[in-house]
Amino acid sequence: MMTVKLVIIYYSSTGTNFQMAKWAEEGASQAGAEVRVRKVPELAPESAIASNPAWQAHYNEAKDIQEASSDDIEWADAIIFSTPTRFGNVASQMKQFLDLQGGLWGSGKTVNKVVSAMSSASNPHGGQEATILSLYTSMMHWGAIIVPPGYTDQALFGAGGNPYGTSVTQSQEDGSMVEDVEAAVKHQAKRTVEVATKVIGG
Repeated sequence: MMTVKLVIIYYSSTGTNFQMAKWAEEGASQAGAEVRVRKVPELAPESAIASNPAWQAHYNEAKDIQEASSDDIEWADAIIFSTPTRFGNVASQMKQFLDLQGGLWGSGKTVNKVVSAMSSASNPHGGQEATILSLYTSMMHWGAIIVPPGYTDQALFGAGGNPYGTSVTQSQEDGSMVEDVEAAVKHQAKRTVEVATKVIGG
């Protein structure tokens, strides 16, 4: 059996999507995948980062994580994206990364990549689902194979029941995750690897 190559590409300002990416890494590794975790470049000015202690703390925490590149997408059989919502869309940092992949798209190197996505917001109806669907629209242009979790495991219900991709609410009081999504994230990662195994196996 061929080993699935999975890259988890995330953007996180205060650490929520970073934690989700790490859980996805655990789940995918348990499913036998070769996994890379990559962050997209930060676009915000240092003054904005410094004005938010949690943002500054996570920025420092993640400084040694390698930034995502087109090479990572070309290398991967499967991709999991994780991004906070910004007005119902992906964060600008993630959007710029996607927009810079025109060369890969134009040469057909995004076709048949197996893709799944996760998101977060600061309130339960703050745009998580719209953000994931927006990202999936870009993946349709890529010719990717979209793998949502649906309701394929009970863990999804405990995490809030989002069938498009795991999403979580970040508490406005202390920045913690309101829902318990660890099991759902790991299931989504394993499901992505499972489908990718079938795709690359022909």
